[in-house]
Amino acid sequence: MLYYENQLNLGDIYQECSQMFAEQKPEFLQIMSEYLDIEKYIPYSFKKAFYANTGRPRSCSLYGYLSALIFQKIFNITSDTLLILILKISSELRHFCGIDRVPDNSKWTRFKQDFCDYLKEMFIALVDVTEPICQAINPQLANMISYDTSCVESYVSENNDKYINATIRRLKAYFKAMNIDKSENDIYSIAYKSMPKTAQSDSSIKKMYANGHFCYGRKFGIITNGLGIPRHIDFFDEQFKQNHADFIFEDTDEPDYDKTLADSKSLIPMLSDFYAIHPEFKHDDFLGDAAFDAVYIYEYLLKENSNNVSLFNRAFIPLNSRATSNNEKCPINEDGIPVCPKDNSLKLISNGHDQHGKILRHKWVCPKSKRKGTKLICSCENPCTDSKYGKVAYTYPSKDLRLYPGTTRGTDEWNKLYKIRGVVEQSINHIKSNMGIASRKTRNAKTTKADVFLAGISQLFTVIIANAMAKPQYIRSLKKLAC
Repeated sequence: MLYYENQLNLGDIYQECSQMFAEQKPEFLQIMSEYLDIEKYIPYSFKKAFYANTGRPRSCSLYGYLSALIFQKIFNITSDTLLILILKISSELRHFCGIDRVPDNSKWTRFKQDFCDYLKEMFIALVDVTEPICQAINPQLANMISYDTSCVESYVSENNDKYINATIRRLKAYFKAMNIDKSENDIYSIAYKSMPKTAQSDSSIKKMYANGHFCYGRKFGIITNGLGIPRHIDFFDEQFKQNHADFIFEDTDEPDYDKTLADSKSLIPMLSDFYAIHPEFKHDDFLGDAAFDAVYIYEYLLKENSNNVSLFNRAFIPLNSRATSNNEKCPINEDGIPVCPKDNSLKLISNGHDQHGKILRHKWVCPKSKRKGTKLICSCENPCTDSKYGKVAYTYPSKDLRLYPGTTRGTDEWNKLYKIRGVVEQSINHIKSNMGIASRKTRNAKTTKADVFLAGISQLFTVIIANAMAKPQYIRSLKKLAC
């Protein structure tokens, strides 16, 4: 549900809008006019569909709709009604958008629903345009891919806190009357299971556990690079499921497991679609959370295909808490590093790698072994081997991609690079919160998708403008450029 700390009236809105335009508008519109030609990036198919003969002329141009809606996303204008008000009180903005007569509310909604697929096409085209820019700004971060899922909560009664709270109160009262001892977590879990799987007003709006709570909405996946710039967005709707039959799974009514299962199931379809659309793209590193810790996912990410090319060189995915080795003579910790058989807290240290036949192997030696001349001498007081140079172990990365995903877990490099994964969560937050998606009062599927793709388009236009201004530090936020 949405919460507002202060109730706004029309006078407050008018005063804030007037102040915003008085202080920020001229510079913002000047930047947009000087460094961005929106018309240039509109696909021909989009123009052809929009200007197709409908029997009556359009009251607003395609450029007018797009420029106004992009302005709406950049300045977090949460409703079309407020956007219309701003357009009516600002002749400068109407002039910039090329709008003589402001369309009414229904026409903005109809535009999103009629041209949702073309907005997605425009977003995809802008990904191609911005890829060389990202590569030029920071090649290492541009060659990293991170993936996560989220949802846009729909404007339905089931998302009202009163709905779930009423269920929880009934359960608490029942258990108290029956003298049954249940923890808070148990009650919430039972409440989740008892909730209907879809919203009553629209069966395509699903129950899920997202954003840290139970809600009803439409789930989507997003791929970003290490700079936090969106590379691919798609919703897990019926069309997506028809294209990827293996994505279908049965809900278990266990919220955490359902989310993990959905994330892991959606990764391969999302990546396959992404690289099918952009076959020339190549990335080195994949960053994901522990939901992707599965053998088949590592094989998909790292195993060479028929052309002797793998999708990624390295995969930074934390291990789930489960055993990784039962070999008592050469135990391996959760990071895939061999440890001392007598003291599992003592990790062996890397001593390079060599070729064992056709298989690459890594060599590990006891940390208490010191080199004297050309030999290693172990100074351990309680040695685990009779060898004078101490314990030596070998690992074979190609035999276990899960333990050795092209990199060594637990190292400084691992910890440093894995932190970059947070950019995908920041990107989701930016799209949903800073661009007003989370505050939209709609339940329509096409309107929701159009708003998300418009947010993605606005983010990519920010990259283009920041690059044109030679200010790459502002590729994430156009507001900073306008201040």
